[in-house]
Amino acid sequence: MPSAEWRVARPASRRRTSVSRGQVETITARAVGVAGLVFGAQTVPSALAEASALRPGAGAALMAVVYGAVAALAVATLSKVAVRAACLAFAALYLFALLSWPALVDDPAAMVGQVPWLYFLCTVAPAAAVVAMPIWWAVAYTIVVPTIYGVVRVLPAGGGAEPLLAVLDATYAVILGIVVLAIISMLRQAAVGVDQAQEAALQRYDLAARLHANELERAKVDALVHDSVLTTLLSAAAATTPDGQALAARMARDAIARLDDAGAAGPRSLERVALGVLVRRLRTAIGAFNASFTVRVVNAGGVELPVEAVEALYSAAVQAMVNSLQHADESGRATSRELRIRGVRANGAVIEIADNGVGFDPASVPRERLGVRVSIEERMANAGGTSKIESAPGHGTTIVVAWPTGAIGGEP
Repeated sequence: MPSAEWRVARPASRRRTSVSRGQVETITARAVGVAGLVFGAQTVPSALAEASALRPGAGAALMAVVYGAVAALAVATLSKVAVRAACLAFAALYLFALLSWPALVDDPAAMVGQVPWLYFLCTVAPAAAVVAMPIWWAVAYTIVVPTIYGVVRVLPAGGGAEPLLAVLDATYAVILGIVVLAIISMLRQAAVGVDQAQEAALQRYDLAARLHANELERAKVDALVHDSVLTTLLSAAAATTPDGQALAARMARDAIARLDDAGAAGPRSLERVALGVLVRRLRTAIGAFNASFTVRVVNAGGVELPVEAVEALYSAAVQAMVNSLQHADESGRATSRELRIRGVRANGAVIEIADNGVGFDPASVPRERLGVRVSIEERMANAGGTSKIESAPGHGTTIVVAWPTGAIGGEP
């Protein structure tokens, strides 16, 4: 008898790891953090030498703020925790330090011919801004910060440099900042293209795998029908004695059992897909809706799920969002919606679709309403996952879909 379950395995060769947007962001942020440490270390002698020209205690306070921000930036980027917040904080503190420099200098004469030590971090700050800010805000920051430095440079507190020298220093800083910004932007665009190509390739592979698995399943069912059902029918037709009829009945029961087993084990693919692919697909689906969802993603890096799980989670989550759009709104009151996606270890995921709309009583939903029962609950159960609905009239609705069963509790 053919096996009760057909599986389509991934190619034997090891899958190559492609460059994704997340990897580019991580590498860029870590490069900024390391650059901050290197350039910050280079400024220490100058900072100590110029501390005597600043107001009492101002030099130590300024170094504590700037170097503390540099250290926080390095820790955040290397540990991948609060990266954007650390980059934004460093960019803001550096701008504040640059603007405060003229007021902090107590002896401008001591600064004659000197270069304020903040200048040596003038490239790191725009790079941090590129990581933390939208592109046009980063462009503005990259131009504004060197311009402010150029103004400070011609002041007595900034060394009283010739205007031409100050312009050259500011222009040099702007050029370096623009180059860094351009490199990061091109890497991001290239990574987005790679992500899209990888997602399309996975979808094509999944389609081919499903077609192949369906063909194998058809061949298995054909063989089963030929070997069991037709033989049973022929035996039943030829049974003229009680023993023959009993044999035909046993053969019929065996054929029915085999058909049940074949129907319970559908074709499956062993290909695994990164959770980030599912996140991008859900973001794309949200873009087609008239209402907006606040998207929150936690622990998505390094999580991979089977194709069937990804398809079930995607379809169930989209159905839940559609239900929210159709039923949650209340006249005269704005409804807020959230899509929360959380990776569970390396092989699980939990998706929550929540709104603060009118809510409903899940127990009162008629059985003929298929949107929740079939499109969400049964779909997740058939894929080996689970779902949960939390709602009450007037208290909004939260629908949770998770794979595998038990992932809601954090233990896939």
